[in-house]
Amino acid sequence: MVASKPSSDLAGRRQRLQLETLYDLVVALHSHESEQGLLDDLLQRVCTVVDPAAAAAVTRDPFGVARAAATVGFGGRSPSAETLLAGPLWHDLLAQDETVARSGGKLAEREFRSLVAAPLKSRDSLLGFVAVLDKEARGAGEAGFTDGDRRFLRSVAALAGVALDGLRQVERLVVSRERLAEENKLLKERLDDLAEVGGQRIVAYAPVMRRILEVIDRVAPRSVSVLLHGESGTGKELMAALLHQRSERSGPLVAVNCAALPESLLESELFGIEGGVATGVRARLGRFELADGGTLFLDEVADLDVASQVKLLRALQEREIVRVGGHQAIPVDTRVVAATHQPLEQLVADGRFREDLYYRLKGISVELPPLRERRRDIPHLVRYFAERFCEREAVELPQFDRGALNLLLAHDYPGNVRELQNIVEGAASLADGVVDASLIQSLIGGAAAGSQGPEPLDLETVKRRHVRRVIGLTGGNKSAAAKLLGVHRRTLSRGRY
Repeated sequence: MVASKPSSDLAGRRQRLQLETLYDLVVALHSHESEQGLLDDLLQRVCTVVDPAAAAAVTRDPFGVARAAATVGFGGRSPSAETLLAGPLWHDLLAQDETVARSGGKLAEREFRSLVAAPLKSRDSLLGFVAVLDKEARGAGEAGFTDGDRRFLRSVAALAGVALDGLRQVERLVVSRERLAEENKLLKERLDDLAEVGGQRIVAYAPVMRRILEVIDRVAPRSVSVLLHGESGTGKELMAALLHQRSERSGPLVAVNCAALPESLLESELFGIEGGVATGVRARLGRFELADGGTLFLDEVADLDVASQVKLLRALQEREIVRVGGHQAIPVDTRVVAATHQPLEQLVADGRFREDLYYRLKGISVELPPLRERRRDIPHLVRYFAERFCEREAVELPQFDRGALNLLLAHDYPGNVRELQNIVEGAASLADGVVDASLIQSLIGGAAAGSQGPEPLDLETVKRRHVRRVIGLTGGNKSAAAKLLGVHRRTLSRGRY
């Protein structure tokens, strides 16, 4: 009996150390201002009590994007948060939602004999995990994690999960309170991966989008004309606004949709009209004059009729305009940014668009990729659209589960970013805390990517179903649906849809 006293004393000291550490954690974990600092502190305290050869902690956001990681004992090059979340351990935690113990294996390429991992949870959401590897043997003691170690790790993880949740709530409150100031700051900076224009974010983590922002940064201060080409919904209007914002022009950005105006009104809309040209007609400035000293954005420029093309070319060459019904040339200092989803080179070859105007507009040509060619941006766009919608509508931000994100990543998006925004906002409106694959599937309206579809349909049926789906995504707004589809609104008003 006497011989067992040292062992009993050791167990008592270890238990007191665990209790003291848990008490300190309650205070310390809630004092951190960043997840990285919280994870670093967490691992230091865990290693002091459990005495592992290595340890790791990692977090992710509600959309599955890795956020922060801390490691001890992984050698000179610590694994990233993405690497820690990519292995089978994370999938086991997702499936079991409780402490996991393993004998033999690898975590981020580090081999271990034994491992214990506990989930970092907030309510019903899994935020990450903390894991210890290979109990260090001391003296004649047997190597291996004890039941006390597992209970301690589970308790520590529970406390850390609550602290993480509180930290993220504080982050959301700070972002909400300081959003306007932060947007103004972002608008003045030249960021590599994103830009803000009029409260709308341009997400550019994909390399192709980063290159486009670099081109815009170089071109924006110049007066050269810019031609934006891309499918409907790729953000041509947003890029035009970014060009103007990053220019040194003090005048306004003025936009005109060439496809939305009948030929009879287009000339007066662009160049203005003198009073008295016809009964009841008053003098009115055109868009060129309104944009004097600023930027004129000509959307869907390929839809200009031949007569308007001639007058636009003259205005660009002479840097002056003549109002409808007038005779006096009016000088204008207006930079033109044009955009179209149509192949202008082919229209030139077909004789439907003037070659000299094409080259005048195409001082610099920027090709905007469809969303299916920049899938790396999709998770970030989903997060941005969901956060913006939920803040605007004052609703709880839902979590997109892995199945939902996989469907969103696999979809081809004929309507590009605009279609993704409509899907995400629809999901945020209908979700009850979690957006799952079935909800996304119902909003997308098609079969899951890679699944065997029904028997082939004739082309007209496919077109009709697609148009109806796009109209549904825009809430029945045929004007918005027409723009998304790249057709004139009259096409959708003929009764077939």
